[in-house]
Amino acid sequence: MFFSKILLINLVVFFLVIISNANEISLPIVNPNEIGLSEKRLNYIDKTFNELVENNEIPGAVIAISRYGKVGYLKAFGMQDPDKKIKMSINSIFRIYSMTKPIVSVGAMMLNEKGKIYLDEKLEKYIPEFTNMYISQEVFENNISKEAIIEANRKIKIHDLLRHTSGFTYGIFGDSYAKRRLRNSVLGKRPLPATMTSNDFVKELSKYPLAYNPGESWEYGRSTDVLGRVIEIASKVSLETYLNENIFSTLNMKDTGFYVKRKNFSRIAEPFKEKEPNLIDITKKPLFFKGGHGLVSTVSDYLNFCYMLLNGGRFEDKQVLSKKTVEFMTANHLDNKIRRSTSRIPGNGYGFGLGFAVREHDGVSTWPGSKGDFYWLGYGGTYFWIDPKEELIAISMTQSVTKRDKINRLMRNLVYQSINK
Repeated sequence: MFFSKILLINLVVFFLVIISNANEISLPIVNPNEIGLSEKRLNYIDKTFNELVENNEIPGAVIAISRYGKVGYLKAFGMQDPDKKIKMSINSIFRIYSMTKPIVSVGAMMLNEKGKIYLDEKLEKYIPEFTNMYISQEVFENNISKEAIIEANRKIKIHDLLRHTSGFTYGIFGDSYAKRRLRNSVLGKRPLPATMTSNDFVKELSKYPLAYNPGESWEYGRSTDVLGRVIEIASKVSLETYLNENIFSTLNMKDTGFYVKRKNFSRIAEPFKEKEPNLIDITKKPLFFKGGHGLVSTVSDYLNFCYMLLNGGRFEDKQVLSKKTVEFMTANHLDNKIRRSTSRIPGNGYGFGLGFAVREHDGVSTWPGSKGDFYWLGYGGTYFWIDPKEELIAISMTQSVTKRDKINRLMRNLVYQSINK
């Protein structure tokens, strides 16, 4: 009887916490047992993240778990701003860095559906500076390494931008002559010059040789930044305007954008300043709307985006993408001839679609999951995945570069262990 009362009290507390945040999200909030999540096992998430906060590993976090279009878990932990002693909340705003890429990829495929861009088109059609591209190769003369600059064996296509086979690189994963050139250039600076525009960016990038021939290797890099510029040219509006009008307004993503407005400064999540690298300034409107890593968002906003994808491109009464387009985007687009780069992502057992890492096998990967699940993550400590087989969405947001990988691994284990039917 005593334990039954404790369980009842815990359930009441859970609902008081989660219902207090109901107005922040669009999906219905339900008892976790209703969607096959064990309330007892969800407590492991509470325990784990409370310990991470107490041990000063992360300042705080927000986590959401949804199944069957309903939310069974939604909680904030720790501090939103450890210096100002502001508590984390469900509506805290995070720098999502590369979780920008899936959104921009969806934006590109919306243009594809309308016949505004085609995946087999050459990039030079939109940006002539990429007409004559070269690659940087290492050659040896008398056992001495030298750089050779040779003409690329084919043109960069829009498809290459979406699946990261363009030959563009960040220059930070592994080492090569091409990557050194980029690291030592103006594009290797963090942050990029504040005066740089998207047009300036692509013109500067076109001056440097590619790391690989287009279509030859999967290399995580600046492809989606270039794709953002293609969207601007094809749509005749800025990337900010395009995403606002076609995605954010449609999906009720009211707190997602390329900067935070002054009225919302008090909601910005911050890292431990003394333990973490400097993160981008999101309090000023940029000149360059970066398609690869420029957005800020909230867990509730990003949940709407994820649910649209899980729901066959539909959100509420609006069809954002066709069901077939979502299936096309979340299929693996890397054949066996395409080499993988030296980065840890997308990981064993995963291929890559059009904006997402896509699981090819139930096994192989050391992460729990299902064949067909797809995910992406952000440099600053944000992570999501969608598992169509389980009708599952999981999102975690913190602002910790140093604990990012640990959090992502924990999330996979903690979420899947909570599923009981």
